[in-house]
Amino acid sequence: MNSPYHIDQNPHKGNRGLTRAWHAAKNSWCGLVYAFLEESAFRQELTLFVLLTPIAAVLPITLLEKSLLISSLMMVLVIELLNSSVEAAIDRISFEHHDLSKRAKDFGSAAVMIALFIASLIWAAVCIPLIP
Repeated sequence: MNSPYHIDQNPHKGNRGLTRAWHAAKNSWCGLVYAFLEESAFRQELTLFVLLTPIAAVLPITLLEKSLLISSLMMVLVIELLNSSVEAAIDRISFEHHDLSKRAKDFGSAAVMIALFIASLIWAAVCIPLIP
């Protein structure tokens, strides 16, 4: 029987405080760079974010509505990053076709699609009343 896990057994958990925060920030930046360089869907959604955020900023709406519009776009980026991480983990295990691998990738893709749908609904709900 295996002995119970203790955090001291993990060589990646040695950093604490500001050192941990610094390493976490570097890892996060690397993740964003990898996503930009390797994931075309992330680049497309980032382009959408870059184009629509200034529009949200100048629309004659409340600060809360602006926050909703921009947050909905950020949600799409976050879910795309999670989807990409699932795909990378599956590909790390094997490139061989397997029904469970396909299912995991399809779940991630569905999550992105739902996030895009939610963002579209929010944008429509906020912007349609602005049309005279």
